[in-house]
Amino acid sequence: MTLIAGRSSSRAPLVHAERRPFLVQRGEIVRALRAHFAELDFVEVETSALQVSPGNETHVHALRTELISPGDKRDRRYLRTSPEFACKKLLAAGERRIVEFARVFRNRERSPLHHPEFTLIEWYRAHGRYELLMDDCMAVIQRAAHAVATRRLSYRDRTADPLAEAERLTVAEAFQCYAGIDLLSTLTPTTADHRRFAVLAHEAGVDSAIDDTWGDIFSRVLVEKIEPHLGLGRATVLYEYPAVMSALARPKKADPRVAERFELYVCGVELANGFGEQSDPREQRRRLSAEMDEKERIYGERYPIDEDFIAALAAIRSASGVALGLDRLVMLASGAPHIEQVLWSPVAE
Repeated sequence: MTLIAGRSSSRAPLVHAERRPFLVQRGEIVRALRAHFAELDFVEVETSALQVSPGNETHVHALRTELISPGDKRDRRYLRTSPEFACKKLLAAGERRIVEFARVFRNRERSPLHHPEFTLIEWYRAHGRYELLMDDCMAVIQRAAHAVATRRLSYRDRTADPLAEAERLTVAEAFQCYAGIDLLSTLTPTTADHRRFAVLAHEAGVDSAIDDTWGDIFSRVLVEKIEPHLGLGRATVLYEYPAVMSALARPKKADPRVAERFELYVCGVELANGFGEQSDPREQRRRLSAEMDEKERIYGERYPIDEDFIAALAAIRSASGVALGLDRLVMLASGAPHIEQVLWSPVAE
């Protein structure tokens, strides 16, 4: 029996009984990871879920609400899609190592791997190379696996050994290997050649729409040709993302076409997204504004830019941070086939 909440109530005894072993393992993993970060001298923080801006990513959608003061003043607010802006403000205030187990909210997302309300583990280091976060992620995976006594992470028919050394591939290497595309030939430090990329993608068997941007084509190729090969047998760290796809990351000094950004894949599932943080206020504003221009073009809406966040960047020098999906990690470690089986109280459909 595999009954998913939304089709059958999660409070039904048979449904809950089936989900409970996964939920117990979730608790064991959370306890182990809290201990892990404490041992590394990270301070656990709790930031507000109600924000002036929910985040400014083109394809990430927020839930909107209204804050009403006792004097009946009304201000628009959003449920956060990430705790990132608030956490970076704490870095600017003087914190050096912080972690948050953050409930976040996203509209237009529901699938075996997506849910409108879920938990991100986000952690930040005020100093140090962003490559340290790659090692952090592998340590988190290993600690989670140890907490539930498993040497096998799994999703559908794919498996990975949590103790195996991670594969490390640049995005350019992955596109060349799995799609035969010379990705960097379509980029300069300031421009992206949409037409050339569309031709290369078509030759690789990935068609694009006439109004697709460079980023749209990148995402199509990534999903269709690259992701199915990642994290099989062992985790894959995919790093040096194109700068045009990395609005919150700083460019790599040796090659500004790419950014200090990586994603971690396990069993073909994207598990974490990390950055060397962009700290130039003017450049950050430009990038977020461009993201909102694109959101308005596609979806007819835009979110405000958090001016307090922009101001805080001047106090951040060499910070790095990463967001890891707790629910997906629990799925991989427990073998649960659907995200709602690792949630105590899924959002009703």
